[in-house]
Amino acid sequence: MNSFFARKYVIQGIFIAIALVLIARLFYLQLVDDTYLLSANNNVLRKVIVYPARGVILDRNGQVLVQNEPVYDLLVTPREAKDIDTALLCELIDIDKKGFESRMAKARAHSPYRASQFEKQLSATTYARLQEHLYKFRGFYVQNRTVRNYPDSLAAQFLGYIQEVTDRDIKKSDGFYSPGDYIGATGIERAYEDLLRGNRGVRNLMVDALNRPKGIFMEGKYDTLAVAGDGLISSLDKELQVLGEQLMKNKLGSIVAIEPSTGEVLAYVSSPSYDPNLMVGRQRGNNYMKLLNDPNKPMFNRPIQASYPPGSVFKVVSALTAQQAGVLDEHTIFNCPGGYSYGGGRGFMRCTHVDGPIALTRSIQRSCNTYYGYAYAKMIDSRGLSGPKAYDLWREATMKFGIGHRLGIDLPGEKPGLLPTSDYYTKGYGNDKWRSSFNISLSIGQGEMGITPLQMANIMAIVANRGFYYRPHLIKGIGEKKIIKEEFTEKISAGVDARYYTPVIEGLSQAVNVPGGTAYANRIAGIEMCGKTGTAQNPHGENHAVFFAFAPRDNPKIAIAVFVENAGYGGVWAGPIASMMVEKYIKDTVTMPKHIQDRIYNSNLMPKVEKPKQKKIDIKKDSTTNKVANRRSPQTPAHQEDKKSLLVHHSQVKKRYE
Repeated sequence: MNSFFARKYVIQGIFIAIALVLIARLFYLQLVDDTYLLSANNNVLRKVIVYPARGVILDRNGQVLVQNEPVYDLLVTPREAKDIDTALLCELIDIDKKGFESRMAKARAHSPYRASQFEKQLSATTYARLQEHLYKFRGFYVQNRTVRNYPDSLAAQFLGYIQEVTDRDIKKSDGFYSPGDYIGATGIERAYEDLLRGNRGVRNLMVDALNRPKGIFMEGKYDTLAVAGDGLISSLDKELQVLGEQLMKNKLGSIVAIEPSTGEVLAYVSSPSYDPNLMVGRQRGNNYMKLLNDPNKPMFNRPIQASYPPGSVFKVVSALTAQQAGVLDEHTIFNCPGGYSYGGGRGFMRCTHVDGPIALTRSIQRSCNTYYGYAYAKMIDSRGLSGPKAYDLWREATMKFGIGHRLGIDLPGEKPGLLPTSDYYTKGYGNDKWRSSFNISLSIGQGEMGITPLQMANIMAIVANRGFYYRPHLIKGIGEKKIIKEEFTEKISAGVDARYYTPVIEGLSQAVNVPGGTAYANRIAGIEMCGKTGTAQNPHGENHAVFFAFAPRDNPKIAIAVFVENAGYGGVWAGPIASMMVEKYIKDTVTMPKHIQDRIYNSNLMPKVEKPKQKKIDIKKDSTTNKVANRRSPQTPAHQEDKKSLLVHHSQVKKRYE
């Protein structure tokens, strides 16, 4: 009997244990593990992300620069994807079986139960073809998206492009972005990403066993609306931009035009450029690699990243800062015998003219190197200070014109240019006893000085305003209220009194409008343009052609800088381009003689890429060849001196003048 009761309790204990295990399992499945919940929900509900329309970008006159167009992402929930006709799906979306398998493996790695991207950016045509058969592919569905479209294929470096988020982007966003989302990668798209992107929404759909939508869940009670991104009004004038890009076709260089009274950038040309539509669609990756490997670097943002010797542009700054320092005035005369002698007569900086006695205004008109050699010597040698201390004062005054530091334009990647400190020259000389003759090339904007085309145009805006500027910017209005960022309304002084600009501006006017001026061939009928040609020396090849100007003289509307690499004389190439741009903006026409227009439009100044010759050479020739091969290419896009070679150069100069 006792044995019977013992067995009874054992059996009861077994049933109780089994019941407890089942209860524990049910508790785990229903309250802890969400695997089956996810699977069940996926059979009934589909959460569809509603992506907002990215903000449209307009030009200053309301013309569309960037808009959106619909595309379709194909998503998959791996656990639900069963009995798929792989061959048919591959045919419909134009992939192979290997591509199908790799995409499915990636989706499973993301989550077997959650939907993830299978194929992105299907075109409307592909989607229409797929939609007819979509019910055959259980676990697959389509997500509506928009991508960027550039109607006129303009201003690629200014506008930028979007790309898929990286792991780093996701981490930095604190959960805002998810894999497969898009983010601004460069240009305005990057700089204004927070405003352009908008906010995502969610729509809950009921679906049947074949994954076909059957209506909105709970009449949309749990849905959230997507909020479109803010639109942007750019400062760019589309017609002026089109002209600039046409004029710079088959040339290396930049055009930057600024409205002096606001700092708004009117034209922003970087050449060579590329079609921004290449950075959209399923071939984006292939297109990106082709552009990246192009030897002419079309993705290089020259207006803010290339650094060139300013050449004659700097004579304007020299004339202004020297007057402010009190070392000369508009009546100061220096004798030009064809160059400036320095270092006790052991060095000679040549001038392109023999001007004889020359005053400040005419020195600007004639672009006299000799005058500015004397002006620099007075700034460094005649102020009762050591060379380094006088140079520090000179450098401080120069930097107020936006040289040697970033201007703060609303684009990522701006470079500061180059303006060395006195310590740099002291190290090169070996002590602090150096004077103006050690770096006299700075007096005419050569040597160890480099400025960006944006900085060059900004200098002209300062002169046009008679002593101040507004930080250059590309967006003049944000959203419906057309808000402008506060930093772009700040008036920044260049540190030179307005009265000192009068003789300089007169010289710039004479350079263009009076016979004998260096830019007389580039004058515009009915517009008093004040400007100057420049031929910036390039130690790596042909000189760079430069032209900078503003117009009209009174109540200026435009300040412009044109830089054409390896083109030679500024008046031949950069001058006509600037003249046409200025006239187009002010008068909406171009009256320059047709033969000059044709020459500019049709010329190809791109560097020729020579294939290396395969031939046997002896040891001596090989040594020479190695020396040549180690030189910097003559088509170097930016003025970038090697620091070590500069130090060697300055040690040689020191020995020469000791």
